[in-house]
Amino acid sequence: MRVAIGSDHAGFALKGELCTLLDELRVEYRDFGTFSPETVDYPDFVAPVARAVARGDFERGIVLGGSGTGEAIVANKVRGIRCVQATNPVVARLAREHNDANVIAFGARIVGTEVAKACLREFLAGEFQGGRHVARLDKLARIEAEEAGR
Repeated sequence: MRVAIGSDHAGFALKGELCTLLDELRVEYRDFGTFSPETVDYPDFVAPVARAVARGDFERGIVLGGSGTGEAIVANKVRGIRCVQATNPVVARLAREHNDANVIAFGARIVGTEVAKACLREFLAGEFQGGRHVARLDKLARIEAEEAGR
């Protein structure tokens, strides 16, 4: 599995912790930045992660900021992205199993390092269950296509 990861300044330290976890899990990843705790704008780092996942260059994406909310919003603006803001491992697992989420957002000011690591483990290990959830994803894709045509 290949993973794209990016954050703003607020998520910078947590991003480092999650990159260490990815190394421990032997998951290949690319860090899209930021590369320092200096103030930056999160869309500049989140959008490239989401676009890389949408293109199929990476199977999953991780985006981080202060709250995770803006990061999830930006990621979900990219067609084909299903980003979940996770605050506990159950949400992260269900996002994969039920929604086939391909990007996870964390708020470094909201979740601690250990919770974020637990969420990421579930997100990476989770598999889409298909079945009744396929029809829902088809509906999401239709909504996305309709909105793109406006």
